[in-house]
Amino acid sequence: MAMSQPLSRRVVLSGVAASLAALPAMAQSPPRSLRQLEARPGKARLSGGGDTSILGFDGITPGPVLRYQQGDELAVRFLNKLDQPATIHWHGLRGDNAMEGVAPLTQAAVAPGGSFDYRRTLADPGLFCYRPSVYGATPELVGRGLKGLLVVDEPTPLPADADLLLVLDDWRLDDAGQIVGGFNDAAAASGVGRIGPLLCVNGKAAPALQTLAPGARVRLRLANLSNARIMVLSLAGAQPFVIAIDGQPCDAFEPIKRSIPVAPGARFELMFDMPETEGAKASLILRGPNGEDRDLFVADAKGAKASKRPPIASLPQNAALPAEIKLASAKKVDLVIEPRRNAAGAAWTINGALTKGYEGQPLFKVARGTPVTLGFVNKSGAALAMHVHGQCMRLLHDLDDGWEPYWRNGVIVPPGKTKHAAFLAESPGKWAIHDDILEHEASGLATWFEVA
Repeated sequence: MAMSQPLSRRVVLSGVAASLAALPAMAQSPPRSLRQLEARPGKARLSGGGDTSILGFDGITPGPVLRYQQGDELAVRFLNKLDQPATIHWHGLRGDNAMEGVAPLTQAAVAPGGSFDYRRTLADPGLFCYRPSVYGATPELVGRGLKGLLVVDEPTPLPADADLLLVLDDWRLDDAGQIVGGFNDAAAASGVGRIGPLLCVNGKAAPALQTLAPGARVRLRLANLSNARIMVLSLAGAQPFVIAIDGQPCDAFEPIKRSIPVAPGARFELMFDMPETEGAKASLILRGPNGEDRDLFVADAKGAKASKRPPIASLPQNAALPAEIKLASAKKVDLVIEPRRNAAGAAWTINGALTKGYEGQPLFKVARGTPVTLGFVNKSGAALAMHVHGQCMRLLHDLDDGWEPYWRNGVIVPPGKTKHAAFLAESPGKWAIHDDILEHEASGLATWFEVA
């Protein structure tokens, strides 16, 4: 692996076909190769006070970390012990449309008391996440706690003294410490989405605290699993290098101003060395308006100094992704996105028409192997986080025909701006395109395309 150098490139600030019948929950015990994962009510101590009633995978939030090696089979029997339908969507994984977990597009939602077996090969290493995807209901299912991390380790990890996982989230609680309802609020659905004032890391009120050896090398894997908050994060006290974005490795680079924009559903992996001075700190900071910054994670340098390591290196690139995308022959599709009010409240239009979410006709169809360029034209007053399922995209430059040197699942589109992304349509099936600000998706900012 080549040693990394800080890059001068900018970090973007914008940043199946058949449904499978659900099995009765108690019909049979899962085979030994299947891991059982339940969606059920639970309790969490989010704010440090009393217990908050939540929904969680195995009754906790975030749910259990699912960890595998590259090439393993993910084999999960999902049991729905809620009083409403649900699925598991494997956020960020490429291909295998039948196992996408998007209802009603790729499967029927699993009814209360039902189950569904998810089996898929984990071809790519990286950091991914899992959550329900049920059109119209996702904001409440996720907002009440149904979310978790999926880690697929590469065969030879980069050497590090600490490998840390951070789930970043926010919550809206009432005076009794319980989750505030109103997940169908029209103002949130047509604006910035549901933002909660309580910031949590790994299910506890921020900041998360850690003690590490002076000079220790840290691999920090973080995921924004909030409903709507777009987080601009900075690392203070250490020099970070980005080594992977949205589950895919990139040439290690130092982000401008040591800051990264992290939309809901986005994942970043950083490597850095702790300060060598005893008592010094390295902090992950959420940048706020008017300088209202918040610490999310603080690591104190204490104890015996760690051994000196060579310069931070890059992960091996994913050879399964195309070396180039032939833009000149690409299928070009624009999505002109505007908010609109209707009788039901907030709604969104794509290319002037109210969508039917994941029903009706696809936005477009392409043959397998076709390059596709999407233009996201944001005519609203809120930032969007446009996500294309099952694909890895290149974010195209605004002013020329180049692209950013990393892969993305989603693209941040600022208010009144346009962003373009390109991908190679490699996997057959029906694939969702939607805003990862979940209140936007549920109110109509969702469509789909088909790869034949």
